[in-house]
Amino acid sequence: MHRRIYEEFERICSEMNIAGAVLEIGAVPSNNSLLCMKSMAKATEKVGINLDGPHEFMDFRILQGNANSMALFEDERFDVVLCNAVLEHDKYFWKTISEIKRVTKPGGVVVIGTPGYKYYKSEKFKSVLRRIPLVRKLSANQYLDMFFTATITFEIHEAPGDYYRFSPQAFKEVFFEDFDNVEVRAIMLPPRLIGVGTKSHHSKPAA
Repeated sequence: MHRRIYEEFERICSEMNIAGAVLEIGAVPSNNSLLCMKSMAKATEKVGINLDGPHEFMDFRILQGNANSMALFEDERFDVVLCNAVLEHDKYFWKTISEIKRVTKPGGVVVIGTPGYKYYKSEKFKSVLRRIPLVRKLSANQYLDMFFTATITFEIHEAPGDYYRFSPQAFKEVFFEDFDNVEVRAIMLPPRLIGVGTKSHHSKPAA
């Protein structure tokens, strides 16, 4: 995990005054685990889940399991759920999102990070350029079109697969649908998106 991403998760969780039971999706038995953050000091329980496991590391355990179906955990089990750099590698990410919502307590916090893409204000110049006849002609070329329509995203990285990139809209309307106090932050370039939200006491049951 890049140091900048780790620091942003730490900053977010420090602002939340995290306590109670914490789950990390895709946890690893190393200091790179989000369960090792200083902001987790008040957690009464720290658990990870990973396809590779089980493992014991420091003061937490990692269970072997697939986040698409976390039958290991009962409904509303965790006060906090953390997930970074997992959903882009998950063929069925919507199943994992549903399970995250299921195992999070009402009022609980979810923090998710993925590589993403976003619209930058500097990109407005593209629409201005397209007004120029020569530029319109150039953009019609299949090889030059990329300079007018491309979006910056993080490189493909197999782990073992790499299937998705997500937008801020996907975070707000899919990942954190029916959540309260949703915030999506974009850091670094290419952008990594980190979203945080609180599970509503009136959230719909997970499908």
